[in-house]
Amino acid sequence: MSPLRGIALKLIAITIFTVMASLIKATSDLVPPGEAVFFRSFFAMPIIIGWLAWRGDLSTGLRTQVPLRHAWRGLIGVSAMGCGFAALGLLPLPEVTALGYAAPLMTVILAAILLGERIRLFRMSAVAAGLVGVLIILWPRLTLDNVDSAAQLGAGLVLASAMFRALAQIHIRRMVQTEDTAAIVFYFSLTATVFALFTAPFGWTWPGAGPVGLLILSGFLGGLGQIFLTSSYRFAGAALLAPFEYASILLAIIFGLVFFDEVPTVMVLTGSAIIIVAGILIIWRERQLGLQRGKARPGMTPNG
Repeated sequence: MSPLRGIALKLIAITIFTVMASLIKATSDLVPPGEAVFFRSFFAMPIIIGWLAWRGDLSTGLRTQVPLRHAWRGLIGVSAMGCGFAALGLLPLPEVTALGYAAPLMTVILAAILLGERIRLFRMSAVAAGLVGVLIILWPRLTLDNVDSAAQLGAGLVLASAMFRALAQIHIRRMVQTEDTAAIVFYFSLTATVFALFTAPFGWTWPGAGPVGLLILSGFLGGLGQIFLTSSYRFAGAALLAPFEYASILLAIIFGLVFFDEVPTVMVLTGSAIIIVAGILIIWRERQLGLQRGKARPGMTPNG
């Protein structure tokens, strides 16, 4: 184990995924979310296949015991990415990033409902505090004196994306009982590509060489980010690395200011701080309880 190396790889992965989200946002006025999901998934596959081959895990990545579980994983992941990509076209990047932090909170709730995990007072309190932070971010979108239907739709889509990501996390916890991490990574890209194709009749466009180039680059970056993310867990434990996920809000603020002229509001910053504290408390508590979830996390990405 090399914790510093693991942390460095995790931060590189978070940076790559934030750049990827920025590219998707830059093309959101020109292409529908389903088309963006296709580019993100299809052009990630060569990177992932090459990485698996280099590691000697290609045969493992192609082997599966329960194919239907990968199909469900792909459907859930496509739903998460589609909702998240649609939201990027309707809300500022920092707000989308902050609301996306609701996913770990929802994971705790779904784990209790679907997996029968016990949630004691400490974690219940942390989840409640995190949901208060989400409400603070959402509040300007809910007030009657500031009705913005597009922004309200965007907020709803981010929360839907967070819910699908939480479902994916729960599903992966079941998958790791029979499936190798390499197989989960490979078949997610494959199934996401296939499912995204079904959205083609709903208005795919050809936006021009420039935007298409950005979309292709987003796919390459998505695959590269997945590699760095997965590799980080080879050098450090999931509990140690999990809090560094929240570095994405700082990157989102910087990218939003520089590329989209987006200034985060006080409500977004305040709500984000509360959610981050709640998330770190949940991570700490789960580590204390000895929940072994490290195997599940490498198969996940911030977009599903």
